Amino acid sequence: MLFSNRREAGKKLAERLKKYKGKKDAIILGIPRGGIEAAFEAAKELRVPLSVLVTKKIGYPSDPEFAIGAVGPGGHYKISEGYAAEAGKDYIKNAVKELSKEIGRRYKKYTKGKIPVLKNKIVILVDDGLATGFTMMAAIEYAKSQKPKKVIAAVPVAAQDSFEKIRKSADEAVCLHMPVFFGSVGSFYQDFAQLEDKDVKRYLEEAEKFSG
Repeated sequence: MLFSNRREAGKKLAERLKKYKGKKDAIILGIPRGGIEAAFEAAKELRVPLSVLVTKKIGYPSDPEFAIGAVGPGGHYKISEGYAAEAGKDYIKNAVKELSKEIGRRYKKYTKGKIPVLKNKIVILVDDGLATGFTMMAAIEYAKSQKPKKVIAAVPVAAQDSFEKIRKSADEAVCLHMPVFFGSVGSFYQDFAQLEDKDVKRYLEEAEKFSG
């Protein structure tokens, strides 16, 4: 399966999530930056509010681009057990501290610092794909800590092993395509242009028109 772009993928996710259409207690949280584009279309189709759940990846000490975990709001984090010992407790502690500051800065940019209330809500977490799955796992950990009614993880495409972890952690998990050979998330999109912070803000402002 190949998606034209994230927005098309979001519409297709909405078809799988149609039982939540118009639910007063539902909220869709896009994981920025890429996830917000798919989340916007899903929220528009389902007529539910849209916000963001900001996470940041924890990189390996000698190779920051190689993700070994992720941090969510409030210092909630998920890290690969296999790399935790290698990275060391001090490295992880400092990474969580610094990345938590960055998460706070992102919320100020996107929502003026406002973090949505999730208690007793049906929380639908949307990203544009799962590679390692750490980002979504950190998002689920945070969402569950807020005592929601239910946490649903929804992605257009995912690596099979990563999706299995998500399925066990979330109350419900939706994936449109799980290829045998994964590669990268971007390889399943014709248009996978990088988004900027201004794009995230624009989608959130646009969403207020149909859910505000």
